[in-house]
Amino acid sequence: MGAASKPFIHESAYVDEGAQIGAGTKVWHFCHVLPGAVIGDGCSLGQNVVVMNGVRIANNVKIQNNVSVYEGVELEDDVFCGPSMVFTNVVNPRAHVSRKNEYKRTLVRRGTTIGANATIVCGITLDEYSFIGAGSVVTKDVGAYALVVGVPARRVGWMCQCGERLPDKNPDSCKVCGTRYKQEGDRLRRISE
Repeated sequence: MGAASKPFIHESAYVDEGAQIGAGTKVWHFCHVLPGAVIGDGCSLGQNVVVMNGVRIANNVKIQNNVSVYEGVELEDDVFCGPSMVFTNVVNPRAHVSRKNEYKRTLVRRGTTIGANATIVCGITLDEYSFIGAGSVVTKDVGAYALVVGVPARRVGWMCQCGERLPDKNPDSCKVCGTRYKQEGDRLRRISE
């Protein structure tokens, strides 16, 4: 492995023995990666990110400052987690009741963007290239390419895989990159690049 492909771990970060960090990944100031966490290649963990035991983070994932990725969360390739967004892993936490055997799985599919200060309630799937607006509270599954905002989050449109908003009427083609889509009820499917 060449020097350029080794992970960069800032001197103030803690990476516990048993954690796996991929080539070219950067772990910045005051991060903590616990044993059993697996982080892929080319990722970036901003300041004060915590990655718990058993978390799986794929390749090219960008996690901005002040995000905790709890056990039960899986991030696929190319996911973006905005500053101070929140994952949960228990539906009904109580300080005096242990719920470690009740952690819910949260799957964030390829290419999803989660805006700053959004909250993702555990046990749901954010499908590929979905886009969660800043400050939204997501309480149920989000479909592929869906743009959701609000508290609780609701779909208000569609986003192209390139990150541009698709037309509200007939979201069949991206005016920026030309990718074509087909709307089927409340779902959107990419049909060409």
